[in-house]
Amino acid sequence: MNLYRMLALREANHEPLRIGLIGAGKFGSMFLSQVLKTPGMHLLAVADLNPLQARESLKRVGFKAAQLAAKSFDAALRRRQCFITDDAISMIESSSIDIVIDATGSPAAGIAHVLACCEHGKHIVMVNVEADALAGPLLARKAAEAGIVYSLAYGDQPALICEMIDWAQTCGFEVIAAGKGTKYLPAYHQSTPATVWSHYGLSEAQAQLGGMNSQMFNSFLDGTKSAIEMAAVSNASGLLPAPEGLSFPPCGVDDLARVLRPRELGGVLAHRGQVEVISSLERDGRPVFRDLRWGVYVTLAGDSDYVRRCFKEYGLVTDPSGAFTAMYKPFHLIGLELGITVASVGLRAEPTGAPRAWHADVIATAKRDLKVDERLDGEGGFTVYGRLMPAADSLRLGGLPLGLAQGIKLKRAVKCGEALRWSDVRVDAGDSTVRFRKAMELSMGEELASA
Repeated sequence: MNLYRMLALREANHEPLRIGLIGAGKFGSMFLSQVLKTPGMHLLAVADLNPLQARESLKRVGFKAAQLAAKSFDAALRRRQCFITDDAISMIESSSIDIVIDATGSPAAGIAHVLACCEHGKHIVMVNVEADALAGPLLARKAAEAGIVYSLAYGDQPALICEMIDWAQTCGFEVIAAGKGTKYLPAYHQSTPATVWSHYGLSEAQAQLGGMNSQMFNSFLDGTKSAIEMAAVSNASGLLPAPEGLSFPPCGVDDLARVLRPRELGGVLAHRGQVEVISSLERDGRPVFRDLRWGVYVTLAGDSDYVRRCFKEYGLVTDPSGAFTAMYKPFHLIGLELGITVASVGLRAEPTGAPRAWHADVIATAKRDLKVDERLDGEGGFTVYGRLMPAADSLRLGGLPLGLAQGIKLKRAVKCGEALRWSDVRVDAGDSTVRFRKAMELSMGEELASA
């Protein structure tokens, strides 16, 4: 509750948080629009593979040409300007930067950026939940060893869910389930970039006019993004996936406490303390009444007659037994809210969610029958989608993480709906991202086995 006051004090003392952003896409641009208006923050640099496009993004959200005139990191620091570069590593290495934001969406780039931040003592905000799902538990451990903060990004749903879990547990409640809403039907797992726009009610021409990326939007539809985000929540909170992964039950906000409770009590959960995503569509395609498509939720238990009576007295919506209730937030504003994480990291050295252990994984799963020598095309593509599973199950399977299912060929045919294994593909054992993921499986796999 004091972040703004602390930022204002930093501004008055001419000691703003010095921020470097990697990736000026949609999420990054939304943050850029707000950092201009936030005291105590200085966007000192933006690194993007397309500097000209990044410059246009900055101008579009309100930056003036004079604010973008810096020719170096040092000049940007002296003149309170922003330096634009295509070299993210040089930005991380600069002594002028305090906090780095990775908004790239590339697992390989994310891992490289976190390790560089560890080396050069820069706090890291991971908008890049793809990298977090692939190797976040080990990245967070490396960051802690280096004395820097590794944080999920407020505004994105995982950090908002973690906040709700933290609120409930700090109030003394048992968290029964937590997650988010999305638009889901079972057939969406087979959706491809060629079919995605019909599900959004758009033509291909309309999507192109809006600059919308078909593969990225398809990752939201085919269940992959939900799996990635729930892996991040599970690893940060200790809530676990169901053994069968996400089931996407249809549910509106008035039914959260009834649906998101254990199966033996009439709900859908495999166990208490579960991550789950709810659908804004009934299985026949009808819209759910008062859906939570854009929001997040937590269900919690009243563990005594007194607490359950309080639920009733204060008008909380409960399940029929009165033992379970829910809280929810009906929206998330992604990059517009990212300043909360930047301030928390820079002023308090506290993350807004970070992996604590390896509980959940996201495994590449065939969208159709795949043939020998087919090349996988990754998140949101034509070949695979991401399936959430407990990390221990992923290790026993030898599952191929979704974050590595890009640009590699199959060694054997795989049936539609089958989870892929490391042994199914030709991987470059010398690739640094592969090596880092294997190191996490080795070190944290031993911890899982002994738990």
